[in-house]
Amino acid sequence: MAARPPDSLDRLTQADLIGVVRELIGEVGRLRAENEKLSGAFAELKTEHQAVKDELARLKSLPPRPPQKPSGMDKATDRSVSGGGDKNPEGKKSSRRRGSQLDKLTIGATVVVGAKVPPGSRHKGYEEIVVQDLCLSPQVTRYRRERWITPEGETVIAALDPGIVGGYGPNLHRFVLALHFSGQVTCERIVALLNGMGVVISKRQVVRLLTVKLERFRAEDEAVLKAGLGGPYVTVDDTGARHAGESGYTTQIGSDRFTVFRTGPSKSRQAFLSRLCGSTALYVINAASCWGWPTKGRHGAHSPYVIEIPRSVAADRVLLHGHL
Repeated sequence: MAARPPDSLDRLTQADLIGVVRELIGEVGRLRAENEKLSGAFAELKTEHQAVKDELARLKSLPPRPPQKPSGMDKATDRSVSGGGDKNPEGKKSSRRRGSQLDKLTIGATVVVGAKVPPGSRHKGYEEIVVQDLCLSPQVTRYRRERWITPEGETVIAALDPGIVGGYGPNLHRFVLALHFSGQVTCERIVALLNGMGVVISKRQVVRLLTVKLERFRAEDEAVLKAGLGGPYVTVDDTGARHAGESGYTTQIGSDRFTVFRTGPSKSRQAFLSRLCGSTALYVINAASCWGWPTKGRHGAHSPYVIEIPRSVAADRVLLHGHL
């Protein structure tokens, strides 16, 4: 094997090495100063370029650039993680001590842990500690549905729990809905999570759990809206978004006690009133609404065509249209 040629630094003396290091330090300082100078020039060019873009947008009558304000999510997260309720709004640690939260818990089991002690020791009671844990495990149940044959020859099979969807129980259904809508978890991750717990499920079945048998949840949503509208006040707001290539509008209705969302293709006055009324459509028949109705009379006398409807009546849509 050929010998490795000696490095050129090996032939330098200590004074020469010190000089080389000093030259390298000077070169690094020069490059750093040049880098800072180029960074400043780049920032100035970026600002100038944005100013030119804004001027072109103004000349073309384009919408202005939206303001980019810093999000407050990081600050809220920092406050909740760093101190929570132990700090006041100024960031200083509060002297008020937190009370015990054990009264909110229900003890499900008590375990006595023994200790190995030498002979002659005296028992001095117990030192208690409350431990909270979570157990997620699949529960598989076999339903044996009775089958009967009536005297007429018809087959009668016992009905299942209405909460069962495609071989999956209501608790799993509720868990999947909470993960997807509250936790913003995708279908693929839900499948991976459930499969890791031992639940045999596919993505198609998860999508089915997210889309079928939601009537009771819709009824609960309507009940929340109805109860919330009975409060002292409500606030509303709407925002536009595109879905499937079409423009839509989402209306938020809520207060300090509830919040509901309604989405539709329009944000007109009629659409807003229909969302505000919920599942109950109200119609008021007055003189203004009767103007222009067809006339009925032997000599063409002007009179409302439907004279049986009172002037101030709130009726259902189907009943009103059937009456008309």
